Amino acid sequence: MAAATHAPTPPGSLKRIVAASLIGTTIEWYDFFLYGSAAALVFNKLFFPESDPLVGTLLSFLTYAVGFAARPLGALVFGHYGDRLGRKKLLVLSLLLMGGATFAIGLLPTHATVGSAAPLLLTALRLVQGFALGGEWGGAVLLVSEHGDAERRGFWASWPQTGAPAGQLLATGVLSALTALLSESAFGAWGWRIPFLLSGVLVMVGLWIRLSVDESPVFKAALAAAEERKATADQAEKMPLVAVLKNHWRDVLVAMGARMAENISYYVITAFILVYATTQVGLSKQTALNAVLIGSAVHFAVIPLWGALSDRLGRRPVYLIGAVGVGLWMFPFFALIDQGTFGSLLLAVTVGLVLHGAMYAPQAAFFSEMFATRMRYSGASIGAQFSSVAAGAPAPLIATALLADYDSSTPIALYVIAAALLTVVAIACARETRHRDLSDVSETAGPAPVDASVRADV
Repeated sequence: MAAATHAPTPPGSLKRIVAASLIGTTIEWYDFFLYGSAAALVFNKLFFPESDPLVGTLLSFLTYAVGFAARPLGALVFGHYGDRLGRKKLLVLSLLLMGGATFAIGLLPTHATVGSAAPLLLTALRLVQGFALGGEWGGAVLLVSEHGDAERRGFWASWPQTGAPAGQLLATGVLSALTALLSESAFGAWGWRIPFLLSGVLVMVGLWIRLSVDESPVFKAALAAAEERKATADQAEKMPLVAVLKNHWRDVLVAMGARMAENISYYVITAFILVYATTQVGLSKQTALNAVLIGSAVHFAVIPLWGALSDRLGRRPVYLIGAVGVGLWMFPFFALIDQGTFGSLLLAVTVGLVLHGAMYAPQAAFFSEMFATRMRYSGASIGAQFSSVAAGAPAPLIATALLADYDSSTPIALYVIAAALLTVVAIACARETRHRDLSDVSETAGPAPVDASVRADV
C-alpha cells in the first residue's frame, strides 16, 4: 500500500521528537541496566545469600535473564496496539510500567527479611521491566524514523539508540558514585536502593516530555487509508502479527540474526565484565564501574556518527563493520583485561563499545525500513525482542557458567565470535534499505522494490 505522501517534519519539531524519544529510552534503559549492574554487584548477597559467591551470581543473572524472557510478550502486545492505536500512547504506557517496577524494586525486602519470597518478588518485578522494554524500543525508534526524511533517517533514528549507553552511563554513574561515597556495608544495607527509587523522579520528567509530541504522520496517513478501505470496500485489516508473519517473515529472521552479535557482545562487555574483572582479575568494583562508565560515554558519542555514516554508505556495510569488528576484538579484549590495569580495561571496553555502536546505530532505521507502516511496530519489535531471548538474556549467564567451568576467557571469546558469524550471515542475506520511503513499503508482498541509488549499495 502506498500511503499518502506526508510533508517533512520541520527541523525544530523533529528535534523535539528526537529529544522525547531519547529521554524516554534513556530512562527505560537506566531502569533495565541498573538491575543488571546490581545483579553483578549486590543482588547475589541480598537475595541469594545461601549460595556460594559464583553460584549466587549465576542465580542473580538468572533473574536478570527473566526480564528478557518477558520482552517478546511486550513486543507482541505493544506492537499490536501500537500498530492499531499509534506509537505515542503505547510509549507513555511503557514508561509508566518500567518506572513503576524499578521504583518498587527499591522498596523490596531482602532475603534476610522475608526469606524465599524476596527473590520471587524480585523476579516478578523483573518480568514487568522486560515486558515494558519489549514495547518501548520499537515505538521510540519508529516515532523518530516516521517523522524524519529518508536522506538523514539513519542519523536521526540513531539518537533513540543512544538511550542505551545514556541509560548505562546514568545507571553506572549513580552506582559508581554511591560505591565511592558509601562503605561496602552501607551500600549493601541501604545504598543500593537509592538509584532504584530515583527512577520515580526520572519517569515524571520523561512523561512530561513524551506527552508533548505528536503522533507519526506516516502512521496517521496509513490509519486513514485503512479506515477508508474498511468504509468503502468493507475490507477488514488482518492482525498486525498475522500480516508480519505472512508478508515479512524473511525480514523478521534477518532482524533476529542481526541482533545476535549486537546483543550478546553488549551484555558481555557491560554486564559480565563486572564479574570477570572483579572475580577473575582481582580489580575493584569501582575500577570496573569506572571503565564501563567512560566506555559508555564514548559509546553515546559515536552512535550518531555511525548512524550518519549509514546514510552515506548504507545500513548493511556499517552493520558488517561492527559485526566483524566485534568478532575480531574478543581475544584482544580479554587479553587486555587480564593485564589487570585500569588503562587496559578501559581500552578493552571502549573499543568494544565503539564497534558495537556500528551495529546498534543503523539498527533503528534498518529495521524500520523493512516493514510496512500498519505492521511496522509489530515487525520491528518482534524481530528485535524475540532474538533477545536467545542473545542478550543468557549472555551474562552463559559467560559466567563458561568461566566457572573452564576458568578461562577463551570459551567466552569463542561464544561471541560465533554470534558475530551468525550476524554476518543475516546481514549478507538482507536487502539494503537506505533511501526507502516508509510510506511505500508494501503491505502485501514484502519489501517494496528499491530504487537505482539503493541497488548500487546492495
